Amino acid sequence: MIHLNESARKELLKLARGSLDSYFATGKVGDTRPDRPELHQLAGAFVSLHRGDELRGCIGLIEPEGPLYRTVQRCAVSAAVEDFRFDPVTADELPEIKIEISVLSALKVADNISEIKVGKHGLYMVRGHRRGLLLPQVATDYGWDRESFLTQTCHKAGLSGDAWRDPATAIYLFEAQVFSE
Repeated sequence: MIHLNESARKELLKLARGSLDSYFATGKVGDTRPDRPELHQLAGAFVSLHRGDELRGCIGLIEPEGPLYRTVQRCAVSAAVEDFRFDPVTADELPEIKIEISVLSALKVADNISEIKVGKHGLYMVRGHRRGLLLPQVATDYGWDRESFLTQTCHKAGLSGDAWRDPATAIYLFEAQVFSE
């Protein structure tokens, strides 16, 4: 997993904010290229947008499709205008929007659910064409225990709540470095 120091985290947040500002001003994602080599590494990431305590959008890539900074720039804009669960963010809302970035580790198969540490691990469930992911901070935010986290991830995948008990359901763990404005 990429470990970003405070300065790199601030720069990544600035790039995400710049991409939102650029998109709402010009209709295009920002194309700033940072000098920091760690921001050019390959890593999956999610960008969550909040207005007060309300989630306004969350989009990410589990597997990297390019450098981390580019993933964050694209996901920031996608979270604002393409997350089908929410009305698109408006330009008027931008000053109230707070950005949270989760930089992901590689996925690891959970051989046993006892490996899952609530607050440390995120979960990704796969069964057939159904897939669902919950970031590590979601379980903490809702005060879930391990079984509740597994159940809710199944629901996110469109599966029954106990599908995690079925060997046909693949359960993956990952960690995330999470930081926000």
